[in-house]
Amino acid sequence: MEVQVGQQLSLQIEDLAFGGEGVARANGLVVFVPFVAVGETVEVEITERKPQYARARLLRVIEPSPDRVAPACPHFGRCGGCQYQHLGYEAQLRIKHKQVADLLHRIGGFNPAVVAPIIPCPQPYGYRNRIMVRSQWNKPERRMNVGFLRWDCGLVEDVKECKIADPAINQQLQKVRASPPPRSGLKVSLRIPPNDWVVPPDSFFQNNFAMLPKLVQVVREALQRSRTPYLVDLYCGVGFFGIELAAFVKAFVGIEYDRRAIEAAQKNAARRQVHNGEFLSGRVEDLLPAVLTRFPADQVTLIVDPPRKGLTPEAVRCLRDASAVALVYVSCHPATLARDLRALCAHDAYRLQQVTPLDMFPQTQHVECVAELRRQTSAASAVAIEPAGS
Repeated sequence: MEVQVGQQLSLQIEDLAFGGEGVARANGLVVFVPFVAVGETVEVEITERKPQYARARLLRVIEPSPDRVAPACPHFGRCGGCQYQHLGYEAQLRIKHKQVADLLHRIGGFNPAVVAPIIPCPQPYGYRNRIMVRSQWNKPERRMNVGFLRWDCGLVEDVKECKIADPAINQQLQKVRASPPPRSGLKVSLRIPPNDWVVPPDSFFQNNFAMLPKLVQVVREALQRSRTPYLVDLYCGVGFFGIELAAFVKAFVGIEYDRRAIEAAQKNAARRQVHNGEFLSGRVEDLLPAVLTRFPADQVTLIVDPPRKGLTPEAVRCLRDASAVALVYVSCHPATLARDLRALCAHDAYRLQQVTPLDMFPQTQHVECVAELRRQTSAASAVAIEPAGS
């Protein structure tokens, strides 16, 4: 019987795909189901049918997984912010580690063993220091909804409290709810500024303060293993990595396209009396070649921390052509990371040493990763893992 929209089926969940949806099969067709766990038997209703796959909504869990727990948030299952509150935290960590390894293998062609153990968050709830809420007029109830987009439609889920947000953020949310935006479609950013860091309103800063020390530690250890005295911090934002690592290098340069972020980086360095660095405003592709002429080629490590969309093809070529001995890639999107790592390792330019996942975003599909690469010419003395199939 062919799978059709509206059909109700009993399915067994075989896997969880990156993004949080469960993977099941009906008559050989892949069916994606949200809010499930591996091994569960569930009753679903087909909501979308494509030639290669279908999507379904969960009606009930017939045989639950031992990993299933009661969600902490009453909005879970409607709000699009979280995907994993129905799973115990240890299960979330296992899932994310497997998803990173699977993406690196499938997209990048790397041996899954290259992925180090995931670093857990000490605070799985109440960690976010920034959220973005939206307004939408609720016509039946004649009031303004304030919250997040639902996962299944374009409506705004009216959120009284965000369980993954810092308590101070929820205090701000209550003020917005008490005096909501005047019309639908407006966004309001709620943010706790990091202590003693200048961050312009639209500039990026990691949204989990509790995990920042771990993230810095992973990047610092990769830098120290490279044994290079010079650092170039690309997509440096307000200068976070360059400033945090300044004591471990003779000199560093930060490059960022956003001029306001560069001005903030200069202020942040001055506040911390960091005098061995310089921050430049411009495109990485334009500035990096000249910056690299300042330092001996075999004594430079590059750090890249690009947006979610990853590196442009031009940036990849620029990094491959660079003569730096090591590259540390910080990414919040494992799929684009895997794509870029494959391109960076092409033509025997770099060799992937290790990828360390960090759970910067508990209860959600997202995961941060730090990838450590070495120039092939310098890789002989390092312990590296071959890409799969090599």
